[in-house]
Amino acid sequence: GSASASASSSEAEEEPGRAPPPRMTTVSHHYFGGSSSERDHDLRVDIVENIEEDYGMFVWPCSVILAEYVWQQRPRFSRSRVVELGAGTSLPGLVAAKVGAHVTLTDIAHNTEVLDNIQQICSLNNANCTVLGLTWGDWDEPVFDLHPDIILGADVLYDSAKFDDLFATVTFLLENSPGAVFITTYHNRRFQEIPQAFST
Repeated sequence: GSASASASSSEAEEEPGRAPPPRMTTVSHHYFGGSSSERDHDLRVDIVENIEEDYGMFVWPCSVILAEYVWQQRPRFSRSRVVELGAGTSLPGLVAAKVGAHVTLTDIAHNTEVLDNIQQICSLNNANCTVLGLTWGDWDEPVFDLHPDIILGADVLYDSAKFDDLFATVTFLLENSPGAVFITTYHNRRFQEIPQAFST
């Protein structure tokens, strides 16, 4: 896939006596199929990003790679139940939804700004996805209702302090859904920690 972007600035809520800082919001356009260009593509996904905010508010390179994998493997995803963990801007999950998967997009339960942005992105793309607050390692009721065929995670291995909670959540979902698989892309920022985490 390929991407292009357009930018605009919006104002945050004003504090009395103080001018609000401008927020740089962009809408990036991601193209799949054909020559993956604006003029020749089979699928376009638009993502609202805020580059000044939380990790979950912009598209990471690993997300683009995983989304391209979903596109290339679209027959596997069609009619599958897909859960994207740490979805952020949700590009892989949205591609899965666009190729016919039943998708649940999740991110940290208390991060309402990211969850609201996911809802906005789903609306922008006319994608019928479930958006769910799910914090890794927390055993709230919604996690028990998830029975995915495929679990996606783009660049979810960014903080070694969260590995145990992530793997506990993935393990639970895999055990709760016989035959399910976990597909992830990651940028190895700490060369030894990630392979060790996979071997435990």
